[in-house]
Formats: sequence, C-alpha cells, structure tokens
Amino acid sequence: MANAPATSDVDLWADDILIDPYPTFATLRDLGAVVHLTQSDVYAITRYDAIRDALGDWETFSSASIGFNPSVNQALAGTSLRSDPPEHTRLRAVLSENLTPRALRGLAGRIEEKADALVRELAARGSFEGIDDLARAFPLDIIAELIGFPDEIRANMSRWGLAANEVVGPMNQRTAENFPVAGELYGWCSTVTAADLAEGSIGRGIFDAEARGEIPEGSAGHIVHQYLAAGLENTVASFANILALFGRHPEQFAKVREDATLAASALNEVLRYWAPIHAWGRITTRDVEIDGAVVPAGSQIAILFGSGNRDERHYEDPDTFDVTRNPVDHLSFGYGPHGCAGQGLARMEGLALIRALATHIASFRTGDEVRRPANTTRSIHELAVREIVAA
Repeated sequence: MANAPATSDVDLWADDILIDPYPTFATLRDLGAVVHLTQSDVYAITRYDAIRDALGDWETFSSASIGFNPSVNQALAGTSLRSDPPEHTRLRAVLSENLTPRALRGLAGRIEEKADALVRELAARGSFEGIDDLARAFPLDIIAELIGFPDEIRANMSRWGLAANEVVGPMNQRTAENFPVAGELYGWCSTVTAADLAEGSIGRGIFDAEARGEIPEGSAGHIVHQYLAAGLENTVASFANILALFGRHPEQFAKVREDATLAASALNEVLRYWAPIHAWGRITTRDVEIDGAVVPAGSQIAILFGSGNRDERHYEDPDTFDVTRNPVDHLSFGYGPHGCAGQGLARMEGLALIRALATHIASFRTGDEVRRPANTTRSIHELAVREIVAA
C-alpha cells in the first residue's frame, strides 16, 4: 500500500551542504527513494533507479519547472531546457544537429591539439592554477570558437555562465544577486543576430535553421543561450574534478598513465564520483508513486544526480574512486529526452584532457580545493597544481 514520502527538514541549499552534499545525500537515500524536504517544499529523488525512471518519464515529470523559483522558469520559457515534447523535440533537434558524433568528428583533431598544447605548456611551468589556467581556459576557448562569439562576448562568458546557473536555485541571496548578471546574458541572446557570430560557426548555423523555418522565429537566440548557460560551467566543474581527483588519488592517475585505454573509464568515474550539478528541477503532472510513496500532482521535484551516482543499491563500494570501474550508466549527463545534448562534445574534451595529462605529466600534487557554495553547479574555484614532474 502506498504511503506519504518520508520527510526531512534539511535545507538542500545550505552553504555546508552545497560544499559537501554527500553525507546529506546518504542520509536522504536511507530515508527513501523520494523525500519531502519540508523547509523548501521540494520532493527530492535520491536513489539511482527512481532518478532514471523520473528522467525517462517526461509526461509525469515535466520540465515546465526546472528551476526552483518562478522567475527563472518564466525567463526560460520557450527554450529546450524548459519544454516538453513535441516543442522540446523540435528545439533540441537544432541544438543537437551540430553535436552529433558525425558532426563532431571534424573537431576531434582540433580539440586534441588544443588540449595537448595547453597541458604541455602548463607542465613545463612546474606549477599552475588549475581552474583559471586549465579547467576554465580549455572549454571556454572551444565553445567560443564553436559558436563564433565575438571578443567582447568572450570576455563575459565566465561570469554570465556562472550567473545563469546560480539563478536556477531557490530565491536565496545567491539567486537574487545573480539575476542582473544572468539578465545581461539573456538580453544579449535576445538581440544577437547571425551577423554578430563568426562565419562558418555553429551559431551562424542555428540562425540559418531559423531562417529556413525549422524552429520558431526568435528561437535561435534561446539556443545560443543554452550552449553557454547550460554547458560551460558544468564542463569547467568536471574538468576541475579531473585534476582534483587525480591529485587526491595519485595511484589512480598512475593507472591511467600505465594504460591509455583507461581514459574513457576514468572520465566516467570522475563524472559519477563528483556530479557537476547539485540539483535540477521537474514538476509532477499527476499523483505518482515512487517506490511505494505517493508524490502529489503539481509537486516541485529536485533530481539529485550526485546522490543517485553514489547509490549503493546500484554501484558496489560507491564512495571509492576507481578509474577501472567504468560506470557508463552514470547520471551526470541526465537521461531520457533531456539527456545532455552536449555530452558528446564534453566527452571529447574530457578524453583529450585526460590523455594530455597522462602524456605530459608523470606526477603532480594539488593543494586544498577552494570551494564556494553555489546553487546549481558544484565546482572548485581555486586549485593549486604543483610539484609537477614532466613526462
């Protein structure tokens, strides 16, 4: 017989939980596959199978409320992030057109070259700042070139991307402070034209699709917005995690250096072990039973990717970082219709980075990770990489 979900007074967006959510995630998983967080009136889905089922069922778990405040959901109306099929299908097709394996094939060599040159130069220094010099610089350069952003926009990409992720959270101080900055990005994307983007870029191609009537008039700017708002900061967080976890676990980095075929497995394990997204929203369209507990229609859902990735019901010894695990089914790219459209590019970049590190660095040490609480993207803000022994 179905029951009401377990409850908890945990504040999912408290500073200490944002810095290290994993003890709280374990507590919530023990309470149930879904837990009503009374302080924020949010239903958190905590376990692997329940998360995957919810992500696959867009008719019940709608993307009409991906954010945890009404203002951001209103602002994202008409985007593929905050839409369901069939509208989502049409918008995503244009977003994904240039991110398919076939479309990305021509970029592979260029990405490998960029990663190799950057890591070689940084390794020769003997030390560097892991976030600004590598984890941020590498994907920012690639996405700017891919979309064809002009120089003045490249200078704003980092702060715009950070703000766009902060405002997805509840209406706390972080959200309020970042709305004006996120508004700058939204304003630019609302007025950008094909002529503002480099010839031959994916950005130009999106406007061409709009001109052909493949997407609604005015949608091209929203799609450009998604490349920057939804993709950049999560990629930066993931690449910072690669450095930090290899620094924490030198024996695991040594395994990758000894066996180049472990690069893909290592990337999957980094994404499983430290999910870049803290929580993401859905809203229920009907009463729905989750593992014996009924969640009412109209409930705000919080998908806890990081909790699902550490679910001991699905992964053996989930709190151990093991590059040989190869968890190809991790949840950090999502699942179902809204699975990350840019995951092919992110994987290509991540693999290039791991291979370059393994090629040019024999060993290194990292300082303490400096983290700041953030509503949506769990990221490292400073990470000293030192005592580098070049390969």
